[in-house]
Amino acid sequence: MSFADATRGFDLFLRAERNLSVHTRRAYLSDVEQFRAFLGADVAPERVSADQVRGFMAELHGRRHPATVGRKLAALRAFFRYLLREGRCRLDPTAGIPAPRAPKRLPTPLAVDDCETLLESVPAAGSPADRRDRALLELLYGAGLRVGEAVGLDVRDVDLHRGEVRVLGKGRKERVVPLPAATRQALDVWLAERSRPGVLAEPLFVSLRRRGAPRRLSERDVRRVLRRRAQRAGIAGAVHPHRLRHSYATHLLDMGADLREIQELLGHASLATTEKYTAVSAERLVEVYDRAHPRARAGARRGRERS
Repeated sequence: MSFADATRGFDLFLRAERNLSVHTRRAYLSDVEQFRAFLGADVAPERVSADQVRGFMAELHGRRHPATVGRKLAALRAFFRYLLREGRCRLDPTAGIPAPRAPKRLPTPLAVDDCETLLESVPAAGSPADRRDRALLELLYGAGLRVGEAVGLDVRDVDLHRGEVRVLGKGRKERVVPLPAATRQALDVWLAERSRPGVLAEPLFVSLRRRGAPRRLSERDVRRVLRRRAQRAGIAGAVHPHRLRHSYATHLLDMGADLREIQELLGHASLATTEKYTAVSAERLVEVYDRAHPRARAGARRGRERS
């Protein structure tokens, strides 16, 4: 069996059985193709050895981020486990190969005031672009959606009467997320001008340049909109959709929300993924203490005097 045949079957497996997103499938297939190119000769997948996999990992080490190397190893694991399950190979050459240890990076949420400034800088009843962008930003922050989830929404997925949105998340798992009042209001304004037969089947967020059927905004479009709006609002640092999602989760935790409730709202499969926000909140508490508590300020002042 050739790598090309194995890869085609792997793609079908990822799509039909794993329900992975187009983006994830594309990344996995690209990683497998990169490994095939590294092998050079047309080696059959069933003849790949553990030493060849280690050589590929070693070649990546030092020029790629550990998280990227880890993802490529995960792709190869999935590929060879698929072949093993299908009876196409007898051994998994990735077995026992440890993933590189990536340094832990905590999310960097925006401050509550910065989120308010960003949202209020977009007129709720301004131009069509303003109304669309305000609804989009309110939804990203107010519901904590992934950018792919937001652009994948159709009008019928939003229920303003019940105040909720039905989201198709990772692994094509559905969840229902409540919408705060400000988000409902912004969506209501955006949808008011689109009241026509057949609108329920249209994308929720569309390009304003009409050429035939409404064109769904892409993830790149959303990142561009958010970057431009953040710059206009004077928000320092890079502002991207996932940072609004981090802000949503961190601010919920700061206000006393239960960690498991936040896990459900975010659509995390594992509580461990959600727990990183507890570390963020702890760091923020330390910063608040150092900035505001009299004893902390006194300690800092004595330190300066000694120096």
